[in-house]
Amino acid sequence: MKFGGTSVADADRIRSAARRAIQTRQAGHQVVMVVSAMGDTTDRLMDLAGQINADPPKRELDQLLATGEQVTISLVAMALEAMGAKAISLTAGQIGLVTDDIHTKARIKSIDVRRIREQLEAGRIVIVAGFQGVTENGAVTTLGRGGSNVSLVAIAAALKADVCENYTDVDGIYTADPRIVPTARKIDRISYDEMLELASLGAGVLQNRAVEFAKKYNVPIHVRSSLNSRKGTLIVTETGPMERIVVSGAALKSSLARVTLRNVPNRPGVAARIFHTLANAHVVVDDIIQTIDESRRATVSFTVDLADLADARKVVATICKMQGCRAIFEDHLAKVSAVGVGMRVHTGVAERMFSALAKASINIQNITTSEIKISCLIDRGQGKKALRVVHDAFHLGRSPKGAKKTRRKK
Repeated sequence: MKFGGTSVADADRIRSAARRAIQTRQAGHQVVMVVSAMGDTTDRLMDLAGQINADPPKRELDQLLATGEQVTISLVAMALEAMGAKAISLTAGQIGLVTDDIHTKARIKSIDVRRIREQLEAGRIVIVAGFQGVTENGAVTTLGRGGSNVSLVAIAAALKADVCENYTDVDGIYTADPRIVPTARKIDRISYDEMLELASLGAGVLQNRAVEFAKKYNVPIHVRSSLNSRKGTLIVTETGPMERIVVSGAALKSSLARVTLRNVPNRPGVAARIFHTLANAHVVVDDIIQTIDESRRATVSFTVDLADLADARKVVATICKMQGCRAIFEDHLAKVSAVGVGMRVHTGVAERMFSALAKASINIQNITTSEIKISCLIDRGQGKKALRVVHDAFHLGRSPKGAKKTRRKK
C-alpha cells in the first residue's frame, strides 16, 4: 500500500492511512506501506536549498530531500502503535534498496527484502520510505519526482505481493487531467503500455519507471483514492477487448524546451557523439528530428524537460565546440498526446486529432508517433486548450458503452 504526499499531508490523514492498513491487516494480509513526504514538503525543501545555493550539489540535494520521507514513516508508525497495531519504520537503506549513483535520478539495482519479511513474520506492519535509496557505498540517493511509485512497485515485485495499491487524492486514472478537462472520465482498466505512454507524456498519477517495473514483473496496480473506499483503476496486462477503444486517454506535458543544433556535419558517427555526450551528462532527451539542408549540413532538434534545460545548455556548449555548430534554445513549448492500443487496428486517428487542433487555431510544431500514441509539440500557452480539444475530439468523456450506442444511432 503506497500513500502519496496528499494522503499523509497532516495528522488526520496519517491516521486515516493507518486505519486502512490496520483494516487490511485484520482481513488476513501482511501489509507493507510505502509513504511519501507529507504534503508539499519536498517542494519546500527544494525552495530552501535554492535560497542557500542557486545550484546545489546533487548529492547534498538528495541527502536533504530524503529527510521528508523519514519524517513520514516515523509518524505513520507512531499512529499505528497508538491504534494498537505492531509497526516498524524503515528507510530505504535499512531494507537494502540499492541504486546506481546518479543523484536525483537514481535507478534501482537491487532490493534485499529479508528484513521486511522478518518483520512481517513477526506480525508487524512495515512502513518503508519511498522515493529514496542508497548506493553500494552508502550515499543517499533519490529516484526523481514520483519516485515513491517506483519504490512501491519494486518492493511489491521483490516480495511477490498479491496486491499492489497506490492511494492518492484522486479516484483513479482519468481520460485526461480532470483539473484541466472537467469532462474527464475515470478509466476502470488500462494496459501497462497505455499507462506507460500516458505517464511519460505528462499524466502525473504514476511515474513511467513505476509502470515499466509493473509491466516487467507483471505486477497489477490498483490506483485508488485515500479519501473513499470506491474501486479505482486497474493497470494490467493488455486484453483483446481493450483494442475496441481507439483512444483511451489524452495527456499534456506542459514544461518542455527544444534544443536545435544548426550546421551540424552530415557524416556517420556525428549524431552518436552528440547524444553520447548528452547521455554521459544524464540529460534525458525526448523527441529527436534530423533534417538536411541544401548545403548538405544537418539540423538536429530534440526536446528536454524544462527542469533539465540548464544542464542541457552546459553540455550543448561543449558539443558546439566539438562539432562547429550553433545552438538555439526555446523554452515555451508543451506536448499534447492521444494514447490508445486501439490505434494499432483503427485508421483515421491522426487526421481527427490534427483537424481538431486546426479548427481550434492551434499550430503544430512537431509530430511524433508510435503504435499507440500520437503527440504534437505546440506553444505552451495553448497547452490546456489543446488537451481539452483532443479529449473532446475522441469523445473521451463518454463511457465506452455509451459511445457504442451513439454510433449505432448514427
